[in-house]
Amino acid sequence: MAGPAGPGREAHRSETGNGERLKITIRAAVEYDGTAFFGFQFQPAVRSVAGEVERTLSQLLQEPVKITGAGRTDTGVHASGQVISFSTARSFPFERLAIACNSALPDDVSVRDVAIVDERFSARFSARSRTYVYAILHRKDRSALLAHRAYHVYGTLDLDRMREGARHLIGEHDFRSFCGMLPEGGVTIRNVQSLDIAESGEYVRVQISADGFLHRMVRTIVGTLVECGLGRRDPATIPAVLLAKSRASAGLTAPAHGLYLAGVKYLDGYDSYAEPPVFTLAR
Repeated sequence: MAGPAGPGREAHRSETGNGERLKITIRAAVEYDGTAFFGFQFQPAVRSVAGEVERTLSQLLQEPVKITGAGRTDTGVHASGQVISFSTARSFPFERLAIACNSALPDDVSVRDVAIVDERFSARFSARSRTYVYAILHRKDRSALLAHRAYHVYGTLDLDRMREGARHLIGEHDFRSFCGMLPEGGVTIRNVQSLDIAESGEYVRVQISADGFLHRMVRTIVGTLVECGLGRRDPATIPAVLLAKSRASAGLTAPAHGLYLAGVKYLDGYDSYAEPPVFTLAR
């Protein structure tokens, strides 16, 4: 697949030989605080990330715009590296699209890394891997300022036990036990490329990359590994959880507010990864 053309190139091309406007495909990274959104996906009756972005783009381009997202994050889940794509026939100085969007969007969502890309590009289907980061605030006292940014765990958390459990989840497995709603087609096999657990000051940082994720898969993995770290579950039982193919065999679903869609890698080499601010501000 061809790489991006750059934000300004071909931005003003206008018509085909028969007078029809040529469509171009735009890619952009989107950041949002998921607290006040009912998820990423457009829903007509409630506030969604896609709804806000589509409304803004439609106003700027003066035509209806529908976007495709790399990941359909749930209510309360944040993103530092979500990716969207859309097509338009409108002429626009696309090198200024991020500035224009950010002037019109509400404060809890923003756009960056706008580029014109190959017409075949899809934020969802062209992705090679996705990376989520989960923030655990590991201390005795909860934080009012981080109530919607990190999962507060106050018990003794053994990270080695968590890592032992995580090792069993790396590779290609059937993750049905870690799935909420089944996907279309019912296929629950995914390839987890990496699963890293690290201490960062008062935080425990869980980073997981895979070729794709199931509904609530990351949050259920984190909840299960936290049970291992608290001594409530033997890490050696994780293979049996996978084999059970039953949601009841895995642990609790960790809260949505600790989860961040941090980055998406593509076949053309683009990587939208950005470290969630909850960790950069803590340094």
